[in-house]
Amino acid sequence: MDFTLTMSFLGVAILLTLMPGPDILFVIAQSISQNKKAGIATALGLCSGLIVHITAAALGISALVYQSALAFAVVKYAGAAYLLYLAWQSWKEKEVGFVIGDQKPLEYKALYKKGILMNLLNPKVSLFFLALLPQFVNKSLGHVSLQMFVLGIIFLVQALLIFVIVSVFSEKLRHILLANHFIAKRINVMKGLLLGWIGIQIAFSEK
Repeated sequence: MDFTLTMSFLGVAILLTLMPGPDILFVIAQSISQNKKAGIATALGLCSGLIVHITAAALGISALVYQSALAFAVVKYAGAAYLLYLAWQSWKEKEVGFVIGDQKPLEYKALYKKGILMNLLNPKVSLFFLALLPQFVNKSLGHVSLQMFVLGIIFLVQALLIFVIVSVFSEKLRHILLANHFIAKRINVMKGLLLGWIGIQIAFSEK
């Protein structure tokens, strides 16, 4: 691996991860509506899904999906539909108040699975890696696919660290919001609107 290219890639990866997007917004939504552990469980799921996208990009499978308009559309709209379904679930719970210390046991395993499914149903993630990773590969070193895979893992690790930090700070914001009774009663509504917006964004975004 080229050290200079790798460090440049890391800098770009951090900036891109911090930009508002479906993944980080999903982590924030779970952390605010439940707690930091829920956000971290979601982040672990999202990053587990990244392994599939990274491997697909390294092996060139993403290029095949991108070239197939039907395959791309199926995956994209399935992802959007799933997010809208999650938004609808949150909307159904809009009348449920949030009281610290009076929460039902959280199913972190279910949140982990949601994170994986949401990530896998977003084909733009694979296309993102397919477009980004080759820019930081040193062809003279050979083993291009391996270099792309290593860069992808670096992206995954930094993304997970950032998501964990975001989860911690989002939980602090949750406690501030809960201090306001009006907002506390509507956290599920806010979560539903956020998830719905992400789903619509994925569905109507250009290829």
